[in-house]
Amino acid sequence: MDPELEAFIPFLPQIDMNDPVAARKIFAEGAAAVPAPDTSAMEVEDRTVPADPDVPVRIYRPRQAQGAIVWLHGGGGVFGSLDTEHPWAVRIADLTGAVVISVDYRLAPEHRFPAALDDAYAVLTWAAEHAAELGFDPARIAVAGHSAGGAIAAAVALRARDQQGPTIRFQLLNEPGLDDRPETWSRRNFTDVPWMNSDKVATAWRHYLGSQPATPYAAAGRAADLSGLPPAYIATAEFCPNRDEGIAYALRLLQSGVSVELRQWPGTFHGSQAILSAEVSQRQIAAVAEALRRALAA
Repeated sequence: MDPELEAFIPFLPQIDMNDPVAARKIFAEGAAAVPAPDTSAMEVEDRTVPADPDVPVRIYRPRQAQGAIVWLHGGGGVFGSLDTEHPWAVRIADLTGAVVISVDYRLAPEHRFPAALDDAYAVLTWAAEHAAELGFDPARIAVAGHSAGGAIAAAVALRARDQQGPTIRFQLLNEPGLDDRPETWSRRNFTDVPWMNSDKVATAWRHYLGSQPATPYAAAGRAADLSGLPPAYIATAEFCPNRDEGIAYALRLLQSGVSVELRQWPGTFHGSQAILSAEVSQRQIAAVAEALRRALAA
């Protein structure tokens, strides 16, 4: 474990994935304790995307933005909101210079798959149709997310390909959960690692799927054909249950002719980049932003 990260482990909030309501409360309280980010260099606006049901979004518009990022928060599909994701969305908009559309997708278990995917895909479609109004080039749209958000981003890319939907320039999957099946070494062995262990991951999948079988749109790792997907940046953490499925997905994309940048971060655990004082966290965030900036400027 990276020593800067290890020092913070005793102070991490204890979230019980079996109690979604309590998990949301604890996560929101932690996010509220973070100092408000500086948004003076951008416009921030809450909007509602027409859908069934409508989807709340928060739009961050830096000056002279070229592209846009449909941004999907983490939280196992169980917790997370526009407010808890606000500091991250501001940071991504500031570092990339892109319009960031943060999606308040519906959460499980009250709203199981495909609710979150439907919300994210509705926002992608709306963003492409309203690019001129929002101030970006519709040919420069990325989908991106962390953890469960990365899983949804991967599914959005698959669905857009299969349904001839909006053209996605780039997909960024940060520590994504891509497979409900606990078959990889990291899923089977990381039972006692910080923040998100294999038991919590399994509980999150149960909330997300309920009794229904997983399809590739729920768990992109199940997709048989990965050809024709957008170029990808995939990041994994060394002590993360999702590590091996992220690496496997990157390799399968490469073998399907999709360009991939794969970053495996030694000494890190799932979500540890939130510990901003750690040097490795700063490098992780910079790498995410640079990948998005480069892809949208190309």
